[in-house]
Amino acid sequence: MSKVCQLTGKRPISGNNVSHSNRKTKRRFVPNVHTKRFFIPELDKWVTLRLSAKAMRNINKKGIYAYLLELEQKGVDTGVKLK
Repeated sequence: MSKVCQLTGKRPISGNNVSHSNRKTKRRFVPNVHTKRFFIPELDKWVTLRLSAKAMRNINKKGIYAYLLELEQKGVDTGVKLK
């Protein structure tokens, strides 16, 4: 399963492990993605999303429905039908 956040679009990036002797080997930086269910009272339904920790913090701050509306206005495809 891909490690991509459905709301923020965060995905793995590549970089280097740098040892004490300054040798560099390739590695991946993977986002902190979790599968989480949310209840949207405005729509009266449950939604399952794969979210990064940053997206969960934004949802806690703004609320799930307001955050999804904000992303929809920006043109982000969240995969959730709001209407």
